[in-house]
Amino acid sequence: MSNAAEHQTYIIHMDHSYKPMSFVTHEAWHRSTLTSLMSASSPAEQDENAMLLYSYNHVMHGFSARLTASQLSELEKSPAHVATYPESFGKLFTTHSTKFLGLRQNTGLLRASSSGQDVIIGIIDTGVWPESESFGDRGMSEVPKRWKGTCENGTDFSPSLCNNKLIGARSFSKGLKAAGIKISTKYDFDSPRDWFGHGTHTSSTAAGNHVLGASHFGYAKGTARGVAPRAHVAMYKVLWATDSEKSAASDVLAGMDQAISDGVDIMSLSLGFDFVPYFNDIIAIASLSAIEKGILVVCAAGNDGAYNTTYNGAPWITTVAAGTLDRTFTATLTLDNGLTVEGSSYFPESVYITDAPLYYGKDNENKAICNIGALDHKEVAGKVVFCDNTTETDVEGQKEEVERAGAYAGIFMTDLSLLYPEDFTIPAIILPFDTGALIRDYATQVNRTKVRSLSFVHTNLGTKPAPEVAYFSSRGPDPITPGILKPDVLAPGVDVLAAFIPNMGFMEVHKYELGTDYALLSGTSMAAPHVAGVAALLKAVHREWSPAAIRSAIMTTAYSTDNTRTTIQDQLTGLPATPLQFGAGHINPNKAMNPGLIYDMDVQDYIDFLCGLGYNAKQMKAVIRRSQWHCSSKPADLNYPSFMAIFNGTHSPKAKNFSRVVTNVGDDDTSTYRAYLQVPRGMRITVEPSTLVFTGKNQEQGFILSVEVDSDAPNVTYGSLSWIDQHNHIVSSPVVAVNY
Repeated sequence: MSNAAEHQTYIIHMDHSYKPMSFVTHEAWHRSTLTSLMSASSPAEQDENAMLLYSYNHVMHGFSARLTASQLSELEKSPAHVATYPESFGKLFTTHSTKFLGLRQNTGLLRASSSGQDVIIGIIDTGVWPESESFGDRGMSEVPKRWKGTCENGTDFSPSLCNNKLIGARSFSKGLKAAGIKISTKYDFDSPRDWFGHGTHTSSTAAGNHVLGASHFGYAKGTARGVAPRAHVAMYKVLWATDSEKSAASDVLAGMDQAISDGVDIMSLSLGFDFVPYFNDIIAIASLSAIEKGILVVCAAGNDGAYNTTYNGAPWITTVAAGTLDRTFTATLTLDNGLTVEGSSYFPESVYITDAPLYYGKDNENKAICNIGALDHKEVAGKVVFCDNTTETDVEGQKEEVERAGAYAGIFMTDLSLLYPEDFTIPAIILPFDTGALIRDYATQVNRTKVRSLSFVHTNLGTKPAPEVAYFSSRGPDPITPGILKPDVLAPGVDVLAAFIPNMGFMEVHKYELGTDYALLSGTSMAAPHVAGVAALLKAVHREWSPAAIRSAIMTTAYSTDNTRTTIQDQLTGLPATPLQFGAGHINPNKAMNPGLIYDMDVQDYIDFLCGLGYNAKQMKAVIRRSQWHCSSKPADLNYPSFMAIFNGTHSPKAKNFSRVVTNVGDDDTSTYRAYLQVPRGMRITVEPSTLVFTGKNQEQGFILSVEVDSDAPNVTYGSLSWIDQHNHIVSSPVVAVNY
């Protein structure tokens, strides 16, 4: 067999209409195709089993295989060939949250949905730790008869580990191995077992029972419910511990293909690939196939933290940004002069420091800012060190210097701490600039400074403002289709407490690795499963709703103000955020159960959208996985629950019209909705008609929304449209204009 450099992995998209009748299965056809390639190949190339990795039946018709350049060239001559995707590699986007979402037992959406009973959520992630109490099946219903999945055997994983909660567990690594990337035997398992704590987090967040056993975070031991406690979970492991923690596109496709075949209702992905057009985007292609089969696909927006960086923005995918909770973990500091301040801290021990000397290197700038290598162990041992703010190093670097020098504890000042919970390996408190300045003044003016007390760690609920858009959350406009507002919604994604793998140290304290069954993690990968869980609850209540209807209900009932009744803020700047960061707003599950109106769509709507992008026939065929389709003669706007107007140039006035259709899904057949507009200066919004009258359930009504902005309007201007009826339904949509 030739070496790996000569063979490369390709995903080959085939037109299934060319399959000869003599082949019972597509896989048989795919193997025959590869056999015919081998007959024309040199002996070094002839290894059929090594060539074929996966045969795909749902995400697309095709296969992935290791091919030489000459074999690929020959294959691409076939009339059945649609597209070739060279192997690519994706990256991972890496509780009180249910209460913050308003989910309560025996009331609202949880009660109406029977906590998501009989809904199946497929998680595409890093695997599962089945022994976690999050996957206990007490009170669970039997596995639905329609379920076709299984639990596979593998390293440290037995099918007997699955139950009525965790009903499926599979792993996919052929693509990774074919690329010559080895799975770590030290940190990973060649099986569905989790290696990172991430898959265990996301699957339990989406559906599981959280056991909040971390008493040092202010919780007594006990059980709290996940978002959809009675939903079933299936794990598809596609992310592996390697040198770079990669996922191969061929493996991700295989996981999604299997999830569709197995019969999941909701699919949740917390990973992404580079920005490419939809006809080259394997997650977009596979997701459209899932949507066509009635499966809602929820994806993380990404953690790039900058504008124009949203991942997974195809309009048939529900794209989720990350927000904060109204919960903080803090330490309390009291100085010898009586000044008491509170700052953030995640130090995991209940430590109470008293009468400790306070050290501040006021006479040496490098010592004052705790620069790398500046502190002297003899000067700081047994003391609490105060580090001034600086651009020379970050708080992480200061913390490491304080730890290296052997100080007792550290005080750091920044308005935005980028430290994660696992970074608090020493007693440390983070203070905002204005509070830190008070400590600095005291340390500068008093000769013998002392910390009277420093106590760790306290849990505060009701923190304001909340939610905020997490500093790391990717923001719009979407790099592929800026005319569709992305992300769609904001959900809890900061300091989410859920199951973690107990065999891997979460952090180091006093030179010892600290293991835990539950940990705090942040990322849009934490936010997406919250939406998947809410979608499961809605699916349980409204079995007839399409994926677009479920997303519409979540979007139009979301809120864009925080608990101080002002616009949701950006954690990065402290300034008001915009829909480019929070989409339609923060999810509000109980409201989503009865949205009043929905903006519905089906696959033909998405085909018309793709027709409007100017794709050629081959590109269209690659995305929609069929050889026959039609584009509407007058393609209407995509019936999206938000409005995004992109203006280029300086022409004035700038105007755009949007056509929409809403469907009455309220409990009352007769409803009259009136349009209410919030319009900022420099923008004009009109709606025609401004009143919609419904006389029956599932009746549709159309309207035209017009947006006009002044030539000197800001780069981002936004208002909103709300349809309000006499039954207290409020159906809200952001209206955004971006000037380039």
